[in-house]
Amino acid sequence: MEQFSKTFNKIKVESNILYIIATPIGNLGDISIRALKILSSLDIIFCEDTRITGKLLKYYGIKPTKLQVYNDQSDQKHRELIINKIKNSNIKFGLVSDAGTPLISDPGFKLISEIIKNDFRLISLPGPTSVITALAGSGLSTDNFQFLGFSLEKKLNRARY
Repeated sequence: MEQFSKTFNKIKVESNILYIIATPIGNLGDISIRALKILSSLDIIFCEDTRITGKLLKYYGIKPTKLQVYNDQSDQKHRELIINKIKNSNIKFGLVSDAGTPLISDPGFKLISEIIKNDFRLISLPGPTSVITALAGSGLSTDNFQFLGFSLEKKLNRARY
C-alpha cells in the first residue's frame, strides 16, 4: 500500500490543460490509478450526465468537484464558454463520458477540435475500451483489424445505412 501512495502522490496534475479521462465501462474497478488521481485533483469535470459521474466519484470517495454537463446537445456557445474558462483561469479541467473513453462514440469531438484550434494543451489518458476488450477475448487475429464505429441503436436506423 505504501508503494501505491508513493505512485499516487507522484502523479502531477496541471492547470489550463484539458484531461480526457476514460471511465469504467461496467465494472467500477476498471479505472486506472492515474485517472483516479487526476479526477481527485480537478476543479471542473465536463461530463455527459452529472448523476453518472457523481456516482463514480462517490464510489471512490472523491469529493465532488464542479460537474458541468457537456454532451451531444452542447452547442458552439457552450464550447466557447469552456474555452474561455480554460483560457482565463488557473484551474484544472477534465472531460469524461458516462462509460469508456470520451470521443469514442461519445460527445467531445467538437470541443477537442476547438481546444486544439486555440492552442491549448490536452492530455488523453488511456483506459478501458470495449472494442479492444472484445477483440482480445474473441479468438480472432489481433494483428490486423478495423473498427468502423458502433452500430446504430434502433433497427430502423441501421436499416437506413
